[in-house]
Amino acid sequence: MFPLFLDLAGRRVVLVGRGPIADAKRRQFSDAGADVRPVEPETFTPADLDDAWLVVSAGPPEVNRAVADTAGARRVFVNAVDDPPNASAYLGGVIRRGDVTIAVSTDGHAPALAALLREALDELLPADLDAWVATARDERTAWRRDGVPIDQRKPLLLQALNRRYP
Repeated sequence: MFPLFLDLAGRRVVLVGRGPIADAKRRQFSDAGADVRPVEPETFTPADLDDAWLVVSAGPPEVNRAVADTAGARRVFVNAVDDPPNASAYLGGVIRRGDVTIAVSTDGHAPALAALLREALDELLPADLDAWVATARDERTAWRRDGVPIDQRKPLLLQALNRRYP
């Protein structure tokens, strides 16, 4: 799998399904600024995917298959909830802290393991992660201004972060 973060702000995400899982997905995509279009599983038609950038199907396997076939023909990625054979995109366990987003995936094979790993990583992250981002942003601005080569930046960032702690 190829990890990728998407800017879905203002872009249509079609959500086929209902219930608690579909509701959670709707909130996640709405929080990301997506234009979420809900569709009842029994009423899904190919036209529901018009203008879609991404499709999430949280229906029974036969609906997920129809959604996947339609999305594939249109070259639109589809996440089929708990149905890897009908998915071309997999949503991971996500940690969000300010401007830092970390996602863990098991390629759709073990979502509970992805959740456990997400929780473990969340415990390991520093409480002042936002300050790390601010330091990295400031350093990057200076490096670009001063023409510091990219391959020299990581050790310089580590030094700058270490200076934050006495």
